[in-house]
Amino acid sequence: MEPRITTHASQTGLDIFDPIEHAQFALFTPTAVDPTTSDVALFPVPITTAVRIETTDIEIPSLSNIYVRSPTGDLLAETSGQTDRSLPHGEYVLELTTAPVKLYLRVESTLDIEYRDATVRISFGTTPVCVHVGARSFHEQPAGTITVPDDPRDLMDAVSLFGSALKDTTSERSFPTLRGHPPLLERGETFDAPSDIKSPATGVRLELPPEYGYVYPAVSLAYYLGAAVEPAQTPRLVTTDGFEYRLDGPLGYEEVVSRTLQQVFFFDCLTRTEGLYEVDLHERNQVEPLVDLDFETLYDQSLPEQLAAYLSVPFSVVEPYLPQWMLTMDIVPESDHAPMLPFAAAQLAFVRSPTPDGHDPAPTPDMLTEFTRGTDARTAGGVLTRSAGKLHDSSDDDIFTPKETDSLRHAWVGDGYPLGATKATKKAYERQLEQETPEQSSITIHVVCNDAQMESEGVVEEFYGVRELLEFDVNIHYGLTSEEVRELLEMSVDFFHFIGHVDANGLRCPDGHLDARTLDDVNVKAFLLNACRSYAQGEALVKAGSLGGVVTLSEITNSTGTQVGCALAKALNRGYPLQAAVNLVQRVVAGYSYMTIGDGGLALVQSKSGCCLLSDVAKTTEGWQLDLSTVPMREFNMGTLFDPTVGGSSTQYLASGPLDSFEVTDAELERHFTIDNHPVVYDGDLFWSNEITAKDLRES
Repeated sequence: MEPRITTHASQTGLDIFDPIEHAQFALFTPTAVDPTTSDVALFPVPITTAVRIETTDIEIPSLSNIYVRSPTGDLLAETSGQTDRSLPHGEYVLELTTAPVKLYLRVESTLDIEYRDATVRISFGTTPVCVHVGARSFHEQPAGTITVPDDPRDLMDAVSLFGSALKDTTSERSFPTLRGHPPLLERGETFDAPSDIKSPATGVRLELPPEYGYVYPAVSLAYYLGAAVEPAQTPRLVTTDGFEYRLDGPLGYEEVVSRTLQQVFFFDCLTRTEGLYEVDLHERNQVEPLVDLDFETLYDQSLPEQLAAYLSVPFSVVEPYLPQWMLTMDIVPESDHAPMLPFAAAQLAFVRSPTPDGHDPAPTPDMLTEFTRGTDARTAGGVLTRSAGKLHDSSDDDIFTPKETDSLRHAWVGDGYPLGATKATKKAYERQLEQETPEQSSITIHVVCNDAQMESEGVVEEFYGVRELLEFDVNIHYGLTSEEVRELLEMSVDFFHFIGHVDANGLRCPDGHLDARTLDDVNVKAFLLNACRSYAQGEALVKAGSLGGVVTLSEITNSTGTQVGCALAKALNRGYPLQAAVNLVQRVVAGYSYMTIGDGGLALVQSKSGCCLLSDVAKTTEGWQLDLSTVPMREFNMGTLFDPTVGGSSTQYLASGPLDSFEVTDAELERHFTIDNHPVVYDGDLFWSNEITAKDLRES
């Protein structure tokens, strides 16, 4: 499944579509172009699709940084900070960032790169020239499957092969595109690994006690270091140079392992600025004066030498400058959960191994109690809720509170329903890898409203399909029968948004109920069940075929459901992954009533900017304080660079969590709002940047 580059349907230019990730991008030209197949070997990087066009100009519909390289890949110039550039006639390869695929241009011409309000124009002169456009999907398939018996020692042998997926063992592997997906695991009677899956020779090994509780938390570190994992009494990191580093201590094994991963990864991000991308990195500027490290020398050293240098620095020195980690996964350390480990490692997740009963029952704070308005659809007080009689057939004890994490996302692999986290399932992650090429390039959304009193929530239709570069096919249905809902769930649909009532019998329909637990084949990719206590029905949808969805853990009032449904629709439309969308909405709307199930990192569409943005805005005496944060995507994982385009600086940041605080004027704030439509939090309320101005905020 390779990206497709075709003539744009409605404007002059090209449409680039990745059928694996359902990602779409455009390049515009002043006149119509006729793309013909080109040679992928013309590019100095791996490319799977290439076309040839003739044009005088190309316009990029986002403020993309551009890296200009020679035909052999040497960096000649770059445009971070939105700096216009002009280069003389020559042969150039241009790497475009922010696109949801790896996108390159090759041209022999002069170059004039000009930044405008929300676009970048690349001019080649007054006469059309030949431009080769190359693309590669960010999607990476595992190289194979390893069969592992239910024995921690065999699992250690399997994890030792995770590093086979690394495309580079230098500090450049801190870029997500240079980290492939580790091989999958399946349980079996005897150990068996494909002969072509081999560990890289990095000179690093992890020595661990042969117990699941030690192996599980080490999988991301072992993968990232390309390390062998061997049994020993004391957990430690050892290199062929004789360097040793204990992985236990007063903080506990899991905490030391996660800190080790953070520190090594972070210093790799700083060191790599001496390599392929010589950018002005904010984090390097902050940390370099505090440490006695020569990054230019470190770049050319071996991994064992780098580890000795990196880990000589106290963690407390770098801790204030670390990017917020993307994902923590709590995986109950039992053999049947071992197949989840490659998916955790692929995302560099912090893995914790809680005991099955080592968590607390969910509390019933005011934020939950306020939703419990009775077991009928309307309470004595007249408040409309989304229950429909007996609420559920699971005990409230199934809902629990896992240990908190500072990561952007939190997943739980085990029994029960985790408050504030995603209930992750292996099937959902596996189906993400198995996605077939869709027959159409549009996103198909079905909104089902099965209660006449809730028809006002049909307004969610206006929040889907407003993106300029991606076509949405939104269908609104009212009063569907149980058979009609069943047929809809069996169709190939990207998103299913149910508005109505759920109880122990299933989704309520005019003719009765549809119990999702009776479905054998669900082809809906993702869903929102915006009804009271919909978690059991959502779990059934994932088991039957969905990749992930949003469900509720309590009763909700109709007004709350409408408010959350509309906000979630907007967030998903802007490319927010499921759990990130829920976390965003719950900051300002609905406490902890909603949760994700399946694959919480699943996104309905790709963000226009590569990473999802969030602006926290506060008034100051001189203007505004803008606190900018990013939410990484699956394809723009840990290690992605981001240019905030605020204040004209050329400084770039590691894109995960809070970036920085900026003092801006009204004009600067409004320009920031126009660059990419994204959520804005001001005075505890959630706004969208295309709907507000600085004046609106002052008057709100």
